[in-house]
Amino acid sequence: MGLPRAGAIDAASRAPFGWAPLVVLFIVGFVDRIEHNLLSGVLPAVQGEWGFSDTAAGSIPTAAALAAAVVALPAGYLADRLSRTRIIAVVVLVWAVATLGSGLATGFLMFYLTRVLLAAAENIDNPAAGSLLADYYPPVSRAKAYGLTRVTTHLGGIGTLLGGVLAEAFSWRTAFLVMVVPGVLTALLVWLLREPPRGRLDRLLAAGDAAPVSAVRGVLVVPAHARAASPASAPMSPAVAELPFRRRLRQVLAIPTLVFVCAGLCLLTLGLSGIFYWLPTFMVRSLGAGTGTAGSLVGLIPVVGTLTGTLVGSWLGRRWHGTREGGRLLAGGSGLTAGSLVLAVALSMESLGAMAVLVLLACSLLAIAMPNLTASLADVVPAASRGLGFAVLQLLTTGGGAFGSLVVGIASDRFGSLLAGMYILVPPMIAGGLLTLRARTSYERDARKVMRDAARG
Repeated sequence: MGLPRAGAIDAASRAPFGWAPLVVLFIVGFVDRIEHNLLSGVLPAVQGEWGFSDTAAGSIPTAAALAAAVVALPAGYLADRLSRTRIIAVVVLVWAVATLGSGLATGFLMFYLTRVLLAAAENIDNPAAGSLLADYYPPVSRAKAYGLTRVTTHLGGIGTLLGGVLAEAFSWRTAFLVMVVPGVLTALLVWLLREPPRGRLDRLLAAGDAAPVSAVRGVLVVPAHARAASPASAPMSPAVAELPFRRRLRQVLAIPTLVFVCAGLCLLTLGLSGIFYWLPTFMVRSLGAGTGTAGSLVGLIPVVGTLTGTLVGSWLGRRWHGTREGGRLLAGGSGLTAGSLVLAVALSMESLGAMAVLVLLACSLLAIAMPNLTASLADVVPAASRGLGFAVLQLLTTGGGAFGSLVVGIASDRFGSLLAGMYILVPPMIAGGLLTLRARTSYERDARKVMRDAARG
């Protein structure tokens, strides 16, 4: 699965390996995010059974995110050295088992620990998936590929809906138990994917060779004149493979575009994780919504908004890439900044309907960044280090997201207002959007360097 059909294909094709790998990795992210978001939907029911405080409730995502952050960089290093498809398949199976543990938990401590284990497992597959996409799809279609997979971050809001509805109709445990089967089936799908040659597309394109190449048993066979300009006898050059972890990490962190984008998304995630985690509970407590209604709204609105924003973002990315300096970053950073401001207005609404409409608009604007920022990172990080590059992104966004829910929970207990806690997180979100706009100044230079290095083999 996920390999070119026998016969000639174009090295500069939008999808030389076909679109099946994108579908499979989309399913991985989708199932992952649905499971992750179940907790937000069932939280009122879980608190009702065990009676823990808002601070304790807010600390669950914090502890889980910190555990995920610990494994992020090692996961990226492994993604640059081992089979990425096998890493993802094994990890997906592990988090399916951890989901089962959440549903069978007999007490708050057991439930807490399974959520932490689950988050750590989920974070291991992200660098591998980010690296794989860059080897399945060339720069011309990366915005589409990364956009469709990253959109699952918000499509996973279906998990909030599912959790709220199942908790109200049956029990909160049912929500976790039903997700075990999709997890196991997804692991099987990933196991059937084959590994693409690491960095081969970059080398072919950097050599300026769009000659036909053929696929034999999943390995691209390049004409002799192209092989001379684009060696590919190994997944990465021995010199790169032998670099110690710390030196390779320093090289990745020396890429200005990556640093600005990752820092910006870290601040954005801090705000989004806290606000959307507590939004269903806020609707129940302050606006009189039922658990099922609140979970449905907070689950469906990001889905609709994200689909809309991703389509707009993909169109803007294609239109502005190469025609404006850092065009993808201009689209993404503008969407993040505007979306954060609209979300701040949405929280002030006293009508459930008005809040829903503005949250929908905010999600649409924020999602413009999805296909653009991740594609930009793939453009500026060399193929041999992309796993580590995406691990840095995952580390910072996970670290940022770790404290959002806790900040809101502490503020709620101290001031008696969930709304006050959520407003604390708006300024960091706006700052995050401005930082991603700042990355425009270095993007073109960093992307050209990747192509020059690829041309040298």
